[in-house]
Amino acid sequence: MNKEDINTIKSLLSSPKAIVIIPHKNPDGDAVGSTLGLYHYLKKLSHQATIIAPNDYPDFLKWMPDENTILKYDHQKEESDVLLKAAELIFTLDFNSLSRIGDMQEAVAASNSLKIMIDHHQQPDDYATYMYSDVKMSSTCEMVYNFIDMLGDANKIDRNIATCLYTGIMTDTGSFRFPSTTSATHHIIGNLIEKGANNSEIHNNIMDTNSYERTQLLGRALSNLKVIPEYRTAYITLTQDELNTFNFKKGDTEGFVNYGLSLKGIIFAAIFIENHQENIIKISLRSKGDFSVNELSRAHFQGGGHTNAAGGKSDLNLSDTIEKFISILPQYKQDLKA
Repeated sequence: MNKEDINTIKSLLSSPKAIVIIPHKNPDGDAVGSTLGLYHYLKKLSHQATIIAPNDYPDFLKWMPDENTILKYDHQKEESDVLLKAAELIFTLDFNSLSRIGDMQEAVAASNSLKIMIDHHQQPDDYATYMYSDVKMSSTCEMVYNFIDMLGDANKIDRNIATCLYTGIMTDTGSFRFPSTTSATHHIIGNLIEKGANNSEIHNNIMDTNSYERTQLLGRALSNLKVIPEYRTAYITLTQDELNTFNFKKGDTEGFVNYGLSLKGIIFAAIFIENHQENIIKISLRSKGDFSVNELSRAHFQGGGHTNAAGGKSDLNLSDTIEKFISILPQYKQDLKA
């Protein structure tokens, strides 16, 4: 985002406005943290800000300050549509294609409000008036910190903002383990702790969420783990019946795919989860090094994301999806073979 854009946005934010902030469907820690962090900042500037999420998110994200103010479009459509129609500004955070907001897409696309995108995913669509897009960033929360700083308002970051932004950076970097974590990321984390983010408390709030049923589900997922050594690939499957057996709740499979990637010699991991409600197979992909799961997902599974972390879906049944997955691996043999 250039200096001219920043100056224009600073001018736009200099007087109170009706603003809607939107994360992607099935929001994760970075999506919820970035929207709440921006929300608290805009409220300090006396704006009438509202976060509208396309749908609900896991319980382990429901402790952040003012999380209870977030509207869920799938259950509060009428109220949300009124706010979207009245909005002067719409911020879209942690996604770069309106297809990522599900049933909200039509209402947002039809809105005449000025749109501002803040996102770190690859290959952004051209729907926003102003775009802050940087695929090298660890997280959208890191970008929101930079955005506030570029506006000259780093001094306005308080405990609430710091807590939300820390949460998103921590979750999207795998507790600062992923390659996208830079010295700048650590510098920002240090500043957020100085502003009041309680790092130990945040980690406990995110991590101490295992239920007996989730632990059993993890056991079943690990028992379903398969390895394809010739392609240094591992994958996990979970059927709808298995999810039901262990009383699955949204967010329970978060991080499961990383167990495959943790195996010695594995550089590509996937998890395939049957979803009868949406009649799809939900897919999460992870990789190490230069192997791009973003490109693979875009090419074969109607998805995308980052080089080392992406999502997708399949309209085939579970067994046919796995068959398709295995059949495409030879196309990537140069990247996957030892």
